[in-house]
Amino acid sequence: MAPRHPVASSFAIGAKHVTLKAFFDPGGFSMHAYALVGIVTLLSLLLYFYMGLRVGQGRSKFGVEAPAISGNPDFERIFRVQANTLEWLPIYLVSLWLFALSWDTRVAAGLGVVWIIGRVLYMTGYSRAAGARSTGFLVQTLATAVLLFGALGRLIWLAVSPASPTPL
Repeated sequence: MAPRHPVASSFAIGAKHVTLKAFFDPGGFSMHAYALVGIVTLLSLLLYFYMGLRVGQGRSKFGVEAPAISGNPDFERIFRVQANTLEWLPIYLVSLWLFALSWDTRVAAGLGVVWIIGRVLYMTGYSRAAGARSTGFLVQTLATAVLLFGALGRLIWLAVSPASPTPL
């Protein structure tokens, strides 16, 4: 009988050497090590969900019917908070997980919490006035930059390090 999954038996993800059994055998991989990063990921998405609800409430409150996104400056700021968060989520979430896989899950989760705090500051500031968004934007940008460049640097190091396992 042919092997169930005829591919290489193991490979590296960041600093961790992973066997394919971990991906194909439900009992072979534990998310326990990544629980904090998973929680932070879901909290980030819950914040985004809340921002989406605020856009719906703003439409009713300020009389802006879909598909319009302009007409009332208060609504436009609420909408921009949600849209700008959507613009940042891909770079933040990918960087969060790559940092967690290649460096440390606790540090990644902590930086994720900083990102969430920055987004809350951005939301509350921008909702009051466009000029009040800067602090929150700076906080989340710095958290994302540390995650992004930290993961990139670590992965480059692992790729060129003689001790790195050979990739697939």
